[in-house]
Amino acid sequence: MRRAGTRKRILLAVAVAVMLAGGVSGCNGKISSIVSESMGTEGFSDAQMMLIVASERNRCQKIYTDQIWDTVVDDAGTTFQTYLLEEIQKFLRELKVMNLLADERQIALSAREKEELNALADSYYESMSDADRAYTGATRDDVYTMYEAYHRANRLVDALTQNVNLEVSDSEARVITVSEASFSQESEAQAFLNRVTEDGVDFATAVKENSLEGSAEKSVGRGERSKAYEDAVFALESGQISPVFQDGDLWYVVKCVNDYDENATLDRKQKMALDRKNQAFRQIYDSFAKEHQVESNGSFWEKLSLKEGTDSQTDNFFEQYRQMMDGEN
Repeated sequence: MRRAGTRKRILLAVAVAVMLAGGVSGCNGKISSIVSESMGTEGFSDAQMMLIVASERNRCQKIYTDQIWDTVVDDAGTTFQTYLLEEIQKFLRELKVMNLLADERQIALSAREKEELNALADSYYESMSDADRAYTGATRDDVYTMYEAYHRANRLVDALTQNVNLEVSDSEARVITVSEASFSQESEAQAFLNRVTEDGVDFATAVKENSLEGSAEKSVGRGERSKAYEDAVFALESGQISPVFQDGDLWYVVKCVNDYDENATLDRKQKMALDRKNQAFRQIYDSFAKEHQVESNGSFWEKLSLKEGTDSQTDNFFEQYRQMMDGEN
């Protein structure tokens, strides 16, 4: 399989590509309210959705404690519980649409993939405690169904973007480390430059004493600042100090601490390649999704409370997938 780093995680660093991880607490065997209106496609069962919500609910709660659910996250008074449930529904809708698109594109799993998914389902289900199974109402087959849907969605992303040019040059992704001093007047900037170049005053010390908005060190990537800033700063080598230059309403003097941050540049290259992949996928997915609407109906979500099921501890549904399925293809 493709490495996890090649896919975009959106919600709390667990979901892949365009998806958001989540789930629901609910009833055994009952078909859920996530269905395709345009195709009459069967949705996920409550137990299947519950597998996702249990994992995400427990993971969030272990990090932030059970006080997180009533925490207000925006000016409209939305609680974290409401926010997470909305993201969960979005994830499930997109997961369903992606599988419909996978059907249309005839994305079929190999015998080896099915074998690996079966082993994954066995492993995850066996790791669930009695409390986990009671909270989710899920069977081993429910676990397999959700892993299969998730995996097919990932396969779809790979298939639709396999011919996309993801190459990003070092120049495009280059990240440097600088220390900068800013001033409202050109004369102030020139006086500062004289101090650090002619009088031998330490640059970092001078920044703290004189700059309007100084910083000891900061990372700057190509395309993140104005052309005027980049022209002056990206031409510097490590240890060099720029002449005074204007950017907007301020005047700057910048010292290049590191003219090529290798690790930061590599990370940025990967992110830029991933962004290109996601944009290419979205062009196809968004068009398909408009014609294949998936809605959340019924009272299922209104009845759901993430404050319940306190004995359930399972929190690694997606982590187990990455560990077992992100090896060789």
